[in-house]
Amino acid sequence: MMATSEQTKQTTGVYVYGIVPADVEIADDATGVADGTVEVVTQGDIAALVSGLSVDRALGAPGDLRAHADLLDGVAGVAPVLPLRFGAVLSNADAVREELLAAHADEFGTALEKLEGKAQYIVKGRYVEQAILREILDEDEQAAALREEIRDKSEDAGRQARMALGELVSNAIAAKRERDTRRVVEALDDLAASVNVREPTHEEEAVQVAILAAVERQDELERVLGELAQDWDGRVEMRLLGPQAAYDFVVAPKPEGQG
Repeated sequence: MMATSEQTKQTTGVYVYGIVPADVEIADDATGVADGTVEVVTQGDIAALVSGLSVDRALGAPGDLRAHADLLDGVAGVAPVLPLRFGAVLSNADAVREELLAAHADEFGTALEKLEGKAQYIVKGRYVEQAILREILDEDEQAAALREEIRDKSEDAGRQARMALGELVSNAIAAKRERDTRRVVEALDDLAASVNVREPTHEEEAVQVAILAAVERQDELERVLGELAQDWDGRVEMRLLGPQAAYDFVVAPKPEGQG
């Protein structure tokens, strides 16, 4: 009896997270998107981290994004990893070898060599609202005068002055952000192989910088940032995230023909 198209329809695919050296070791209990078991598909000296996925399973939930990043970031601390963009799915392991690994072998090999021993770290700083406002008012006579002008006025009566003050404060924070970001970048100059200054995601953001640095120098990185945090105590709240996959510096292309 001949199989119908419904009977032969493929129901599973292979989700691909990133490219790693072929000798990478993954924890037995590593899980990925939809709690899939993570496996390694090798081709020569390179490999892909993959897990099975139902073709009917929609992607894009917050948990999916976290699973993708958590797996790659976990590997980045022990081995170079070239992250694929979220959502790369191929039909099977053979397609991963042929359409992805073999097709981009030289490109991936070169990128992994450059990443050897390195990972991405994110330096984040956020101004303490009251502290940065006091700083601006102390430095800017016009801002201080506007603040005094609106102190006892109703919202309607002081609308223009509030708008003017808001613009002054916003411009002052932007200028401080530029100076403070430059200070962070200069402080990390000896540790960072590459730097990417990110656009602010919040009006009170002081700094957000991605750096590519040697994992073995993480203690030095923490020390330098700790000294900055101490200098800015009460003014800027600092955080260091990482090690992570090098999303800001190298991203593997999606396989051809993959949506």
